[in-house]
Amino acid sequence: MRRTGGGWGRILNPGVLRKWRPPLGGIVFFVLLAVMSLPLAGLLLFRVYENQLIREAEAELIAQSTALAAVFALDAEAVPAPGLPLGVKATPLAPSIGTGPYRPIVASLDLTRDTLLPTRPLARPAAQAVDPGYAAIGERLKEALKRTQIVTLAGFRLLDPQGTVIAGRDETGQSLAHIEEVADALRGRYRAVLRTRIVDDPAPLYSLSRGTQVRVFVAMPVIVGDRVAGVVYASRTPNNVLKHLYGEWRKFSLVGLAILVATLIIGLVFWRTISGPIHALVVRAGEIWRGVRDDATLKHYGTREVALLAQSLTDTAQRLKQRSDYIATFAAHASHELKSPLTAIKGAAELLRDDCVASAPGMAKNDELRFLDTILSGTERAAAILNRLRELARADNPQTFGSVQFADLLADLQQQHPIVVIEAEGDPALMLSLSRENALIVFTHLVDNAARHGARTVRISAGLDRNFLRIVVADNGSGISDSNRDRIFDAFFTTRRESGGTGMGLGIVRAMLQAHGGSICLLPAQTGTAFEIAIRTG
Repeated sequence: MRRTGGGWGRILNPGVLRKWRPPLGGIVFFVLLAVMSLPLAGLLLFRVYENQLIREAEAELIAQSTALAAVFALDAEAVPAPGLPLGVKATPLAPSIGTGPYRPIVASLDLTRDTLLPTRPLARPAAQAVDPGYAAIGERLKEALKRTQIVTLAGFRLLDPQGTVIAGRDETGQSLAHIEEVADALRGRYRAVLRTRIVDDPAPLYSLSRGTQVRVFVAMPVIVGDRVAGVVYASRTPNNVLKHLYGEWRKFSLVGLAILVATLIIGLVFWRTISGPIHALVVRAGEIWRGVRDDATLKHYGTREVALLAQSLTDTAQRLKQRSDYIATFAAHASHELKSPLTAIKGAAELLRDDCVASAPGMAKNDELRFLDTILSGTERAAAILNRLRELARADNPQTFGSVQFADLLADLQQQHPIVVIEAEGDPALMLSLSRENALIVFTHLVDNAARHGARTVRISAGLDRNFLRIVVADNGSGISDSNRDRIFDAFFTTRRESGGTGMGLGIVRAMLQAHGGSICLLPAQTGTAFEIAIRTG
């Protein structure tokens, strides 16, 4: 098998390695990376918050401009006849919602949707002089604009119907009619735009925000009757969250450091509880593959799941060790048991062959029969051992599904052993969680052993004990001596070797029951032999 880093190639087959799977360490790394990127993802959310701040700035400018426009309109309406020269007939304010006398204007600017216009064009010389009436209104409202700007930080300019500034900083007397939002307002339509803001020497973090580069401009028409009497032109830079972050960079640096420390702690916990123990298990599995027979205990298990996995690996290693020892012992016993009949067969056959080729008169008839009997008995013993080997292999790897009724099993046993009287105790309808064929293998060996030790009666009693079905098989044979009781389940141990015993019957019974989650044990008995079988019912 191809060797890969970390010993994986020695443990996993190529089919498992063919499909790419992320390593646990990589998953932990990406999880930690995701944790560290959460604050950066939060910064992206500031974009949404910036847009909200722009809408908030527009809404405030709408409210302030509407109030100033109302004062402007009242002053214009108070001018004695013939009154002030008004502009064009106004169109409905837009955008607006509502019906009846209410025409609210809603903020609609969107930093991600609306086009960011260039910086506001400079004022131009006015085409004509300002009407004295509008000049007087501008003079009266000039102080109100200053006081409003101190509190709101917004810039205000009042324009006459021609777009000439009548109040507002140092552009008084100049025209703003060429600016597109002002031109719309002079036609009686509300207009708000985003324009590029000139920022001198921006702070590094502050300059990363698009919201710091814009300024909101609102042009609110002043309506007297149904005509335009002027425009309130207001502007303001929206609040920006990144500016606040930059101002508090020390605090946020501490927060970032705390996040880094927390991430490292999480990584250490992951390594201590998951990645480290699993890596140790991988190393331990490689050692088991190389034949190291120590158990798979670890210095640190981390989590319950890893502990269960380590316990499963320990059980598997112990099972492999037991199976390896069993195979080695079994091979030694099998070779020894087969050696005797094969040696006898070989010796007898060689003598017969030598007699055939010898020039002397042939051997006596009795000698020939004796050698032939030796060949036949050796052949039968070897065949019996091979049959038992097949049964033992089948018992180690049986089909563990199926069931048989107690009464049917007894009938089959009685039919196969007519010289033995089989007595039954217990409910005939009880079900054994063994297939009919596997159950016959188990009980046939027990009844056959009883018959070979002189038993003429075998009593089989069955009963339920909690989650187990317990079956006692007792006979009236010669029994088992005290010196042999501890060895009866050993492979190839038999007291009937001369009569053809292989010593494998009880080993086959125990292997078959263990494969089905059951067990067998020898019970004390005054006469004969008694075995108890326990099989889980659920």
